[in-house]
Amino acid sequence: MEIILEGLTCANCAGKIEREIQSLPNVKTATVNVLNSSLFVETEDGNYEEVLEESKKIVDRIEPGTGFKVLKEDIDQEENEDKKGFNEDVLKMLISIGLMAVAFFLKNKNETLSAIVEIIAYLVVGFSVLKTAFINISKGQVFDENFLMSVATIGAILIGQREEGVMVMLLYSLGEYLQDRAVDSSTKSIKSLVKMKPESGNLVVDGEVKVVKPAVLKVGDIIRILPGEKIPVDSIVISGKTSLDTSSITGESMPVVVEEGSRIISGSINNEGVIEARVEKEYRDSTVSQILDLVKNASNKKSETENFITVFARYYTPIVVLLALIIALVPPLIIDEPFRKWIYTALTFLVISCPCAMVISIPLAYFASIGVNSKYGVLVKGSNYIESMTKVDTIIFDKTGTLTEGRFKVVDVKANSGSVEELLSIAKKMEENSNHPIAKSIKEYFNKDIAMEINDIEDIPGRGMKGVLNGEKILLGNRTLMEENQIQVEKVNSPGTIIYLSKNQENLGHIEIADTLKEDAKNSLEELRDQGIENKIMLTGDGRESAEIFAKDLGLNDFKADLLPQDKVRIFEEIKERAEGKVAFVGDGANDAPVLRISDVGIAMGEFGSDAAIDSGDVTIMGTELKKLSLFHRIAQKTKLIALENIIFALTIKVLVMILGVFGLANMWAAVFADVGVSLLAVLNSLRIMFIKEN
Repeated sequence: MEIILEGLTCANCAGKIEREIQSLPNVKTATVNVLNSSLFVETEDGNYEEVLEESKKIVDRIEPGTGFKVLKEDIDQEENEDKKGFNEDVLKMLISIGLMAVAFFLKNKNETLSAIVEIIAYLVVGFSVLKTAFINISKGQVFDENFLMSVATIGAILIGQREEGVMVMLLYSLGEYLQDRAVDSSTKSIKSLVKMKPESGNLVVDGEVKVVKPAVLKVGDIIRILPGEKIPVDSIVISGKTSLDTSSITGESMPVVVEEGSRIISGSINNEGVIEARVEKEYRDSTVSQILDLVKNASNKKSETENFITVFARYYTPIVVLLALIIALVPPLIIDEPFRKWIYTALTFLVISCPCAMVISIPLAYFASIGVNSKYGVLVKGSNYIESMTKVDTIIFDKTGTLTEGRFKVVDVKANSGSVEELLSIAKKMEENSNHPIAKSIKEYFNKDIAMEINDIEDIPGRGMKGVLNGEKILLGNRTLMEENQIQVEKVNSPGTIIYLSKNQENLGHIEIADTLKEDAKNSLEELRDQGIENKIMLTGDGRESAEIFAKDLGLNDFKADLLPQDKVRIFEEIKERAEGKVAFVGDGANDAPVLRISDVGIAMGEFGSDAAIDSGDVTIMGTELKKLSLFHRIAQKTKLIALENIIFALTIKVLVMILGVFGLANMWAAVFADVGVSLLAVLNSLRIMFIKEN
């Protein structure tokens, strides 16, 4: 269940809310996303009433004034705009600046009046911070940024540094304002990368067209799609011909031509012709809905770096505050220096003690990464898979449909006894009810009607099939099937697949079916090698000779051939056990689900809108281009690098300012930069991910 926490901007508070809700009885998972201002909760038994009640109490206690709105199913979530935004926050800062200017001119004329004006300027810009700090203290929440900034600035005023205290509060407010606007703007930009949701559909009833919401459409309804309109739900074309822009789904700009009988997916845009289609899936089950849910919930699965920062933040602030206390009290007592100097140094520590730069910028980097991947048709189910991809040193590929086009064609037929027509007639009849690509290629090649009857047809997994024709045993399959049944067949050296046919132990001949490498396969594998992935292995059920030709052509390190479906899991586990880093598997979601589930990163490739691809993989590549695999790895590497840059940059600046402060070389102005300035720069650094190009 998802709850919108309207007004939540404090990353530290978000972490506290998450930890407390996670510890509630009956809570299985609790994740707070400060970027989306949302809370995702999953309970053990599906009962949410008591958990929601307790969660609201926790939110009210930790971050008073934060909204708590439960999102209902099928209700649109609109962007939560900050309506007061510019008018209120900026106005306060402008008034405060004006008052400080007045105080400056009064300073030499009337010191008391100048001090009063400075205090008023301080209260104008800092009252909301002071109020929040007071409320939080009354509820036991001490170590938050509001409390720390209040203590630091009030302390500065009390030791006679009024101008500095006011200006620090002013700069803090300005930094927070700019940071909030940067995060808000970036999250909207990231979401717009996958903005594909159709707003309406044209329902045809008795020849009349009625404009309805996509959620209203039911399976079997007839819809009309006009030029420029989005496909509202997954459907099948029943009349008309057009081309579709599927770039919002797949990231590819090439239009897809569709006509009667073609499957069309929601979120695609009709380029020119008027078409009518029959609804195949309701909106909640359609491709666009699944993709939007996936992208929206992806940030709930956090990377190791994000989890580290969450834990780090819990200890960083108390440690820095303790250091501030020690600095304020110990040096004056030991070296007999005035308390005022060391209290001032301690106050600079308090300003630096909030870890917001890391707590905000690291999740933002991964959120941006999920968004830009989606833009290019790569759907990632969690930040953890982005980070895992950077640790992959071995990628295992399925062959058919992954490295190859998966579009089989009959290229040769040889009959040893009888005619070619007899051989093809029996083969076609055996494959009559099969949807396997090989079966389809035989049926497409030999499109004559067949009168014969073959009974007791059975599949033999990894081998082929058997049946009975006029009391005679028929076998159709690979060389292994023939050898296991003591049928002598000739060896055919070919990169294609050889299908043998026998009748009553007699070899009738063979059909050669060829598949071709994907156009971008070699370049994509070379790019992966250049990116540091040396081990690339192919698993296939094809014969060794055919597999060896493909493996050599692609420059693979190794291959395993003649595999049954269950063999793939065993071989994968053996490779995974020997690998030094993590192991990824790339295959199609329909046939490779068992291996995808046990891999460190399961990458499913599927045609547009493949349910199996979306369901099975940790990462789903919409479409069939292998170049998106190397793109995903490149984005993952860049994301990890930027996250590390932010951590190193933030900690280096904070520690440097602390050290300089101890030696009296850094004042509170530098401390403000080390806090909100560094946070803002880290946020902007994270946004560089959004500008990664596909090529």
